[in-house]
Amino acid sequence: MPSDKHRDTAAAILPLVGGPDNVTSIAHCMTRLRIGLRDRSLVDDAALRALPGVLGVVEDDTYQIVLGPGAVARVTPAFEALVAAARPDSPASATATATATVTADDLAARGAALRADRKARNATPVKLALRRVANIFVPLIPALIGCGIIAGLNGLLANAGLLPTVVPALAAIASGFMSLIAVFVGHNTAKEFGGTPVLGGAVAAIIVFPGVAKIDAFGQHLTPGQGGVLGALAAALLAVCVEKWCRTWVPGALDNLVTPTVTVLTAGLATLFGLMFLAGEIAAAIGAFAGWLLHTGGAFAGLVLGGLFLPLVMLGLHQALIPIHTTLIEQSGYTVLLPILAMAGAGQVGAALAVYCRLPRNRSLRTVIKSALPAGFLGVGEPLIYGVSLPLGRPFVTACAGGAAGGAFVGLFNQLGSVFGSTAIGPSGWALFPLLDGRSGMGTTAAIYAGGLAVGYLVGFAATWFFGFTDRMLADLNTDGGKDPATAPPANAPAMA
Repeated sequence: MPSDKHRDTAAAILPLVGGPDNVTSIAHCMTRLRIGLRDRSLVDDAALRALPGVLGVVEDDTYQIVLGPGAVARVTPAFEALVAAARPDSPASATATATATVTADDLAARGAALRADRKARNATPVKLALRRVANIFVPLIPALIGCGIIAGLNGLLANAGLLPTVVPALAAIASGFMSLIAVFVGHNTAKEFGGTPVLGGAVAAIIVFPGVAKIDAFGQHLTPGQGGVLGALAAALLAVCVEKWCRTWVPGALDNLVTPTVTVLTAGLATLFGLMFLAGEIAAAIGAFAGWLLHTGGAFAGLVLGGLFLPLVMLGLHQALIPIHTTLIEQSGYTVLLPILAMAGAGQVGAALAVYCRLPRNRSLRTVIKSALPAGFLGVGEPLIYGVSLPLGRPFVTACAGGAAGGAFVGLFNQLGSVFGSTAIGPSGWALFPLLDGRSGMGTTAAIYAGGLAVGYLVGFAATWFFGFTDRMLADLNTDGGKDPATAPPANAPAMA
């Protein structure tokens, strides 16, 4: 049974990360199980990488085990249950734990110091801010994907004239979430910044309330949805600030009455008479700039975006694109940037294929590539990046070249008038096909995207074949005992998902 398989994976992971007493926190994103650790030295990296179902490991502010989309959402609850079950509250267990803690004090202190040092290196204000933005929007991705695929299916049925009675129902299902996405953003923003989530959602709900159409703010006529997710983000942030301020002076006996009222009233008025207009102007500017960039820059813009996306990921700066994608989806139904950025994954796959062909004697590395390629074709790039191209160095650069070529191909067709994008964020590679939408019809759109992937694969392969290795690298790596980049220390890089 699938549930047994995922529980077995969780059970295999637990002892390799130091057991339940070494786990301080558990979370997951789209592809990774993220574990907080007391003592990093207790983790067996090599054994974890060798586990069936584990696609790779990444070390950042948490220890991250790449399991892939779908699997991670099933393994995480099983892992949480195993950790909870292994922590009984009996006095004997407490005594045993206390004893173990005393005997491991030195190791635990050293592990804590290493972890604190790593966090300090990664805790720049920009990266911390971008992580918080990601924490707001990443939980919304499953709904964006589901609704995006339904919208694409509905478009196919409508264009073909099939099932006319079902089309309106599918349209309602696909559009319901997007019409209220501002509420979810407000809820998550308040939760992330330490406020009451429902108050953030309540203030953000003002933005999508149809009644705002009756309001004139300083001569500006408001429209429902004006400002979108950016307005919701700003409104909820303001609500958190007002709520925290109220908590400092409102008597405890009146807190439940006064604080929510003042918070919603103050932030709500500021939203109606300022934030909606300002956020609406910013959102319109983002949409206009994205359209202008591809219409004017075309191939060059695609080359730059596709070529720089992998380095952006390594710096953690790709998270800044999440609200931009979401804003574009709100405005036009799709984000034109994602298909271009997805070409970076195509370049990565092409580079990995070239490494596989250039090193026929390195069995361990070829095994890593064979196991990671299926996920790479579906847009999950971490196993290939952290297990192959990044440790090797030069193939990472040539993978970027493949992404640049694929991005230039897609950007050129955008400039020629075949504008298209993705109706959701999250998927990439072949998994993006069901989410494509544009002005030129599904057939043309899919053909252009497939052409971009093919260009990315080919250029990534060719660039790596000819420029990805020095003679010394080939001599060291192309042997039965060649070095395996997957066993190298994890890259100290921000998470991709």
